Amino acid sequence: MDHKVVNRGVLVVSGVRDDGFREILGVEVSEDTESEATYQELFRSLKRRGLSGVQLVISDDHEGLKSAIARHFQGASHQRCQVHYAKKPPRDGGSSQAQGARDRPQGDLRRARQETSPHSRRCGGRQMAQEGHNEKVAEHLEEHIEECLSCLAFPESHRRRIRTTNGLERLNQEIKRRSRVVRIFPNERSCLRLW
Repeated sequence: MDHKVVNRGVLVVSGVRDDGFREILGVEVSEDTESEATYQELFRSLKRRGLSGVQLVISDDHEGLKSAIARHFQGASHQRCQVHYAKKPPRDGGSSQAQGARDRPQGDLRRARQETSPHSRRCGGRQMAQEGHNEKVAEHLEEHIEECLSCLAFPESHRRRIRTTNGLERLNQEIKRRSRVVRIFPNERSCLRLW
């Protein structure tokens, strides 16, 4: 850009159709992938192109992204990526208890997914929190269990695709593999052509 090599982020939005298949809805090169304003502009663009009827948005726990989702997709549920949540449990200064508790959220989420009603999931989350050896991890699990299990309100055939952002992560890995060959794109259009 302007005869300089500049790092830019690429924002990718994918959707799951009624038939359960994924579809890329938007790809945009962005200077600042951390700001709420960037995501708001992306969502406005998708809505101008006809996106409607959004029932669920899956993302990681990025505050700017979550704020933009709340503003542009009112009434849609939010599913926090279960894999991202399980990989980043709260830590209490690196004690051995926290070290051992890192693997627990994934197992606890698996147990909670087996509960049949939202009430039993909340109760199960409380019970898992009380069973926890690390109080910080237990409190965090109890507080966030519902946003990690929003996918359970949707048909079982869709849940595998909507409980995490793994499908999108896999697509990003493939794009990174291809872009390593190019290394530096001469312009934004050439970057988008790869998608």
